[in-house]
Amino acid sequence: MTTLGTLSSRALRNGAMQAHEIAVNVPTVTIDDPVAKAVRVMAVGRLPGLIIVDDKARPRVVLPGTQVLRLLVPASYQEDPALIRTIDEAHADEFWSELGDRTVGDCLPKQPSKPVTVPAEATLLEVAALMARTHSPLVAVTSTGGTLVGAVTLDRMLTSLALSGIED
Repeated sequence: MTTLGTLSSRALRNGAMQAHEIAVNVPTVTIDDPVAKAVRVMAVGRLPGLIIVDDKARPRVVLPGTQVLRLLVPASYQEDPALIRTIDEAHADEFWSELGDRTVGDCLPKQPSKPVTVPAEATLLEVAALMARTHSPLVAVTSTGGTLVGAVTLDRMLTSLALSGIED
């Protein structure tokens, strides 16, 4: 795995990059973490989404940032836009304080979708196609045992492609 500012010289020289070569370390959360912590992790890390792992560090859910935002907004407001208009301006910015002790697991769908993951050996084309198909700016990169080894962000993907020789 490379650091955020450096691409593997082998990857650039051969032009055959794999997911693990452009993956970066990202902080993760678990289903037992408070939603407020999950949002802070994403905001402080300037991440395009979150990877929620189980107790064995295997990705359970990969959430794009807009889906993390859904964790914050109470379901009643998401389902009824007219209800939102009944909230005065003084309280409109405080909606997320209603979270209380809710955990990430409390806010996830009962049947979450399959996590957006690729094996460490996946090609950049495979990663890019998965990002495009799932509308996810974040893909978890896993080992053969299924544990998280890093993540490919949309920014990292585009930077890698740009530096690998895409012509203007």
